[in-house]
Amino acid sequence: MIELNKENFDGEVLSPDAGVVFVDFWSPKCEPCLALLPDVEAFAEKNAGKAKFCKLDTTTNKRLSIAQKVLGIPALAFYKNGEKVFVFNKDEIEMDAVQSKLDDLI
Repeated sequence: MIELNKENFDGEVLSPDAGVVFVDFWSPKCEPCLALLPDVEAFAEKNAGKAKFCKLDTTTNKRLSIAQKVLGIPALAFYKNGEKVFVFNKDEIEMDAVQSKLDDLI
């Protein structure tokens, strides 16, 4: 998974020709984020080549997280050609639903 930060976010995620991009907004201080991490990594590995898989540490990238309107974590977002198209927030994250959303977008 690509580690995002303020230097590479626009190019990796918001570029009009970026295709489908999955972003895991997380923090190493967030217990639910850490619990979800193995599932997210397995999801990225299973779907390699179908989309770009990235993660953004909200602790070290607060302004970027706020600019993306991420107010709670964990949050899993899908972007398509530079536009945010769907976000799974906190308690509504279920990996089967995330897989289904990816399948709809590709």
